[in-house]
Amino acid sequence: MNGYINEFVDYLMNVKKSSKNTVLSYKRDLQKFAHYAEDMGVIDVAKMNYTVLNAYILMMESKSFAPSTISRNIATLKAFFGYLYKKRVIDSDPAELLKAPKIEKKVPEILSIDEVTLLLAQPCGDSNKEIRDKAMLELLYATGMRVSELISLKLSDINLSAGYVCCRDGSKERVIPFGSVAKQALKAYLAGPRDTMVGETYEDYLFTNCNGQPMSRQGFWKILKSYAKKAGVEADITPHTLRHSFAAHMVENGADLRSIQEMLGHSDVSTTQIYTKVSNHRIREVYAKAHPRA
Repeated sequence: MNGYINEFVDYLMNVKKSSKNTVLSYKRDLQKFAHYAEDMGVIDVAKMNYTVLNAYILMMESKSFAPSTISRNIATLKAFFGYLYKKRVIDSDPAELLKAPKIEKKVPEILSIDEVTLLLAQPCGDSNKEIRDKAMLELLYATGMRVSELISLKLSDINLSAGYVCCRDGSKERVIPFGSVAKQALKAYLAGPRDTMVGETYEDYLFTNCNGQPMSRQGFWKILKSYAKKAGVEADITPHTLRHSFAAHMVENGADLRSIQEMLGHSDVSTTQIYTKVSNHRIREVYAKAHPRA
């Protein structure tokens, strides 16, 4: 089965132009399923029927896997076996009847505007690192892009004079504007600190670590957590926190969902609608605290 998994991964990368994270997620899920099927004595993909696939899903449910994880695995199996069926490797699609569990969309953790302001104020020194950190945090909050997209930016993706960034996710790309504060932070970073960090490596990535190598997702998370601790922000910070906060604050200040959807890169506006719930929840909190008869 590993040969077909590698073929499918190659298809995702070179034909579908899927993002790196998506490809890695599919590959990881399929390898786990392949190990399960092998333990069940099923190695030939032609013998993997609905019963085998459903047993795998039931096993995940019995081990209390999160509904979102189970749904992702079902989507992976559907994509993989659908691909094999179209390629005529198998005579029927065993994943066709698999049904994903219902997932209750949770209201994401967001920071208040005051908390964001405090967080973004933390990198205030004149060291190369703090100037870089300031630019990264300001741009992330200004655009709402994913951390994986932020650290993948190239120098050519930034247009400082026009105030926009070209953000790419696999084969898809979108143009997102950013404001004057992020622009000034980027100018300060590009005025010297970046060149000092990169040195003679000729690195094309916009943001690098202090050794001039591409910034990693884990490296950025450590930076974010350290500034959150320094700011005294008690919320559970994740790499997505500023993205969620960007969207929620845009909704609170009257931005329309379609525009936010485009900036976030959501394929379906229903995904963006979760931020209206965040806004309504915050309004209720404010009312409860402020109204004398609440």
